[in-house]
Amino acid sequence: MVDGLSAPRMVLNGMRRLTFAFGLGLALVACAPSAGRDRGFIGGVAPKPMQAVVAVPEPRVSFPVWLQGLAQEARQDGISEETINRALTNLQPIPRVIELDHRQPEVKLRFEDYLQRVVTDVRVAQARKHMIIDRAILSDVSLRYGVQPSYIVALWGMETSFGVQTGNFPIVAALATLAYDGRRAAFFRTELIAALKILDRLNLAPEKLRGSWAGAMGQTQFMPSSFLRYAVNYSGDGAPDIWTSKLDALASIANYLSKSGWNPQNPWGLEVTLPGDFNKSLIGNLSADHDMAMPAWQALGVRATDGGDLPVLEGTLRLVQPGSADGPTLLVTDNYRVLLKWNRSLYFATAASYLADRIEN
Repeated sequence: MVDGLSAPRMVLNGMRRLTFAFGLGLALVACAPSAGRDRGFIGGVAPKPMQAVVAVPEPRVSFPVWLQGLAQEARQDGISEETINRALTNLQPIPRVIELDHRQPEVKLRFEDYLQRVVTDVRVAQARKHMIIDRAILSDVSLRYGVQPSYIVALWGMETSFGVQTGNFPIVAALATLAYDGRRAAFFRTELIAALKILDRLNLAPEKLRGSWAGAMGQTQFMPSSFLRYAVNYSGDGAPDIWTSKLDALASIANYLSKSGWNPQNPWGLEVTLPGDFNKSLIGNLSADHDMAMPAWQALGVRATDGGDLPVLEGTLRLVQPGSADGPTLLVTDNYRVLLKWNRSLYFATAASYLADRIEN
């Protein structure tokens, strides 16, 4: 989910300001060029090259001291002392979380390869099975929140393989590790405070809050802030349980989409073809600069893949190419943009859309 970077401040050692001293009949000159700027020299004599400046990280506070500051912030946010003590006492960073956070893929997957991994025949078959087994709950949730069942099941399947793979990392410790040592410290600190609020409101033991190494929780893989905003109890008789309750998980997915602007009258969009002289700058991807109504795209020569006219769809639409020029060209509705709010990746949003289509068809 979509989805600021924070980096340690750096100090430069060994830099001094030099002053020009002028004596009677003699000028003593000492000058050094500053980074990124040409400096002249006096008297026609070039200064000696400046030695390389070594950047040294500013010493960081210890993890226990850092936790004390976090505890104070939690108190100011109204979290009880009991919850703070239960969650933060004896808490330690998780080295495996740091390893996973720092790991970078060597090669970015092509869109076609990603699609083959995510929208598999096995996943489609499982999704269709759930559409039958869970027909009653899905029909009710769809009516209640105004979201087509196929999209609910598609997201459920992509996130956790229909509730099977939810992760087993302790959320508080994982988020504390990332907030202290991670690349997006500010983001994860906010999510950590949200996790403490969940413990406080639900009166949960910290060990009950488990999920992915990055802090995503339950069958929906909600981050803690998303849980606070969108998680619901299907029957309305208690707290949301997105870990063990399929009913709550499916209802929470639908509630997320509904509150994010889902339009049940529209699909996600469709694949299209472009004329040879099409202005490629109109392909907006994540930008909203070129959203237009369907007749405007039709007038520009955009057509369905079979060469026919574009269908009538509500609202403005946007052109995207998830695989750049090598992938399909899509004309997408506001519903696709809601999927981008769920996960700010063109690959993910397109895969979820394709999976929903295959579930239905």
